Amino acid sequence: MDRFKLADRNSIRETLLRDPVVATAVALHAQENDLETAAVLAKVSRYVDEIVPFFNILAYYRFGYFVSRTLLNMFYKVSADQHGTRGSSALPKNAIVVYLMNHRSNADYVLVGYVLTGRVAISYAVGEWARAFPLEYLFKSFGSYFVRRKFREPLYHTVLERYVQLITRNGVTQGIFPEGGLTRDGKLRPAKIGLLDYIIGVARDDAYRDRICLVPVAINYDRVLEDRSLLRELAVAKGERTSPRRVQMYEVARYLWWNAGRIVFRRWKRYGRAAVTIGEPVALAPWLAEHERKGESLFDLSRHERLARVQSLCDSMMSRIGAIIPVTPVPLACAAIQSLDSDFIPRARLIERMAEMRDVLVELNARVIRAEGDIEEIFDRALRMLIMRRMLVRSGDGFAVLPGNRGLISYYANSIAHLVGPFEEGVRKRDTLPATESSFNLFSLSSVSLPSSAIQTNSQSSRETK
Repeated sequence: MDRFKLADRNSIRETLLRDPVVATAVALHAQENDLETAAVLAKVSRYVDEIVPFFNILAYYRFGYFVSRTLLNMFYKVSADQHGTRGSSALPKNAIVVYLMNHRSNADYVLVGYVLTGRVAISYAVGEWARAFPLEYLFKSFGSYFVRRKFREPLYHTVLERYVQLITRNGVTQGIFPEGGLTRDGKLRPAKIGLLDYIIGVARDDAYRDRICLVPVAINYDRVLEDRSLLRELAVAKGERTSPRRVQMYEVARYLWWNAGRIVFRRWKRYGRAAVTIGEPVALAPWLAEHERKGESLFDLSRHERLARVQSLCDSMMSRIGAIIPVTPVPLACAAIQSLDSDFIPRARLIERMAEMRDVLVELNARVIRAEGDIEEIFDRALRMLIMRRMLVRSGDGFAVLPGNRGLISYYANSIAHLVGPFEEGVRKRDTLPATESSFNLFSLSSVSLPSSAIQTNSQSSRETK
């Protein structure tokens, strides 16, 4: 465990208040806004209180682990997979590790923390949504720090940057969602580079540049708990009318009551798979050296040019995340349904298309859960969820696709559409969700690469948590 997590908050506050970079930002803010220095320092102190966690080792390893294990195994069958041969054992003993993850659900924090328990305690960057009791207390006691994602004040970002760099220099393992928010349509979102740029800034000191390693982590689910809410937000963003708030509250209450009844009458069944793939670590030093071989030092560039280089690195990491997205039964079935473009699909034809897609995925080295299993068994696992969610209904020797839930099918199909090779065009073409410019184009970045010395991605190994 990173010892700095146990550092006293007051000592961190004093360190930040004495930081010359923060002092310069305080003076500038006071001058620009005609404020007393004491008032600005008080503001900085409030920012520090808001950002800095108070890690509690018992809360993390006893309460947190028990709750996450109980809830995750109640809702899902959890799978964890290591991509490639260079896993955590390949990291230097003094490595500063930053996990970069795609963001599908608010359960991602719990899922990845649970999968990595025993290896490391992650300090997450958490958005404003969790700044409510008791979530704020829980996240801070687990070592997470808070970020105002849309707050543009330079003083705040200076304090945040110096805090992130402080914990990075002290070897704290961090978890970042580069997309900056949950995907609303199932696709990967474009990466935001603010926090990663802060972390890379530590590499100005040669003592740290060889220690920083980025680890891609890919997450997928057979059911995202908040999927309908995310689709509703997508519709609102596109100007569509949605159900009144009272109807939404009724739906939530009905969902909770129905599931409580299933538990009481022992009819509860899990929501399928929650899967995590941990990629091979990418050392930052070779990437920096690549720039130097081209005759440019990253930190001598203008801010605009430097951020462009960091964006390129982050996009490359997002491509690596996209390449190892786990393919669970429901997304596979949804991609097959969407590729067939029919409101009625015979059972045999649907299973055949799923088998064809699985073969392509395996050939392309995608991370297919139970790739060696019987395709009918995989289909049956997906079918239970599809019928329960009223995405399909049985009709004769096949299934009818319910038009009201076509959006859900697209949402899950989109999570793996970029992996299905020759079937991708058909899946994309029949996507019923509103078109958005905020989706990340994985293959527009084929020219973006990391130095071969930074990473190898040939072979694979896996494990599954029961």
